[in-house]
Order: sequence, then C-alpha cells, then structure tokens
Amino acid sequence: MKTKKFFALMCVLLFSACAIAVDSKKTILKIAADAVPHTDLIELIKPDLEKQGIIIKLYTVTDTTLVNTQTSEGELDANFFQHVIYMDAQAKDKNLSLANAGNIHVEPMSIYSDKYKSISDLPQNAKIAICNDSTNEYRGLKLLEKAGFIQLKESTTPVTASIRDIEKYLKPIEIIELDPSLVTRVRDQFDAYIVWASRVLDARIDANKAKLFSEGADSPYVNIIAVNPKKLHDPAIKALVNALRSQKVKSFMLEKYKGVIIPAK
Repeated sequence: MKTKKFFALMCVLLFSACAIAVDSKKTILKIAADAVPHTDLIELIKPDLEKQGIIIKLYTVTDTTLVNTQTSEGELDANFFQHVIYMDAQAKDKNLSLANAGNIHVEPMSIYSDKYKSISDLPQNAKIAICNDSTNEYRGLKLLEKAGFIQLKESTTPVTASIRDIEKYLKPIEIIELDPSLVTRVRDQFDAYIVWASRVLDARIDANKAKLFSEGADSPYVNIIAVNPKKLHDPAIKALVNALRSQKVKSFMLEKYKGVIIPAK
C-alpha cells in the first residue's frame, strides 16, 4: 500500500514538474491598445498566438499619454494605437526609443456631420471641430484644404501645424481645435467634425452615414505595432505582427468595418 501511495505521489510531482516546464516555455506579451478596432483585432488572434505559446496580456486604454514611454522603458512589450508619423514625433519630443514592428491598418481621417448629408450642404461660417494634436491637426487641415475650404501656407509641417498656418479661407468656416478625446463627445455643438475612424467607431457612430469627405486608402497614416527597437527581432513580436497581417484579420476588417478601417498593404 505504501508503495502505491509513493508511486501516486511521484506521479503527481512529475506531472506538476511537467506542467511548470510547459508553462515556462510560454511567452507573455504585454500590449496596450486602443479600444476599436485595435482591441478587437488582438482579441481575434489571441487564440492563434496561444497555440504558439504566446500569451497576450492586453490593456485597453483610452488615455495613451504614457503608453509610448512605457513601451520605450520596457514596461510594455508593444503598443497598438498610433500611426508611424505620430510615433516618430513622440519619440523626438520625449527622447523615446520606439520603432515600427509592422503596418497593420489605415484609419482614414474624415469630415463627418450628424446634421448634413454632403460637403456642399455645409452652411457659410460652419463650425468645424478639429483635433489639436500636432500630426492629426495637420491631417485635418490638409483634408479641409483638399475639400476646398482653406489654403495652407507652403511652410506648414505635420509636426507644428495649427490654424495659424492657414494662408486664406476659400469658403467662410470657423475651425475649433479640440483634444481628440472630446471631438465626438461634443459633436452636437458643431456643423461638422474631423477625426480618424476608430474614434468614430468607438463612439458608435455610423461612419459611412456620417462621412462627408475622406482621405483615400493611400493615406500614409498607417496604424502600427510600436516597440522598443530591441524587440524588433523578438520571435513573439514577429508572430504578433504576422497574425495581425493575416488573411483572417484582413477579412474580419473588411466584413466588420465595411471600408471604414482598411487593411495595410
């Protein structure tokens, strides 16, 4: 009887040891991501990565103020909320070590309205809300220029753009600069508002219905997986990027977001 108990105990210990050994082979990736579509896309591929021994610890964030710093310093393995031009500006401004591990999708910047159905319906002196963070304000201003409302100075740059860079108004409008997090929340106070696609989706706005004018699919503002450069060749990061660029994810984007979110080329 004692022999059987000893044998059973050894089996339990061996099984536990094996379990620990298996667990020790797993890789945990700590990732901060925007809610929509970033979190949706990562949740979609989590089971696929788990089969490869990669466990995603996902933090869905609404305030991204510290995310790039946390990624640069190694508190996070990666983040997924920004385009490369914004990342580069942040890295320069804050002296951060950041790199693009892979292009995932494009969120075209658009002029939206809950009150008007076409760009030509906007009244004179229309109040238009625009994001006030550097690169996205530049995108918004360029969109207004493309739509024929303003002409920008030739010296306008993506990093420092503001309404002070408007050379002249071709059509009378009033532009109000707002923090990006506020634009969709106070949209009822404006005739139109300019923001990128995920902000609209997160606010549960019918983007295709509200859209008046938009960037094309060739927009250079591609959303990326951002990492510390030391992690660029990390097998787990490469597996993450490959999964997010898979046909499975591309099909999901096209079906769910119906052209509002576009897979990167």
